[in-house]
Amino acid sequence: MNPFTIIGLAAGTLTTIAFLPQVIKTWQSKSAKDISLGMFSIFCTGVFLWIIYGFSVGDLPVLLANIVTFILAFTILIFKFRYG
Repeated sequence: MNPFTIIGLAAGTLTTIAFLPQVIKTWQSKSAKDISLGMFSIFCTGVFLWIIYGFSVGDLPVLLANIVTFILAFTILIFKFRYG
């Protein structure tokens, strides 16, 4: 595996994992009042576009990281509608 691919996978893993504490906290507290609807809506749209880009250029780190990031960020967005 190319060393830059490994760096990309590591970067994607770290930036994706960063959303996990927010998902857990929002789920446990059942409160999303301090979550910005606008920010997460725009962010999810951008991440979705990164998924399309990663798929179209065949970039595994971009594709994998953004699929997982989208799932976590979209979960927070759903919590915003449910609890916020």
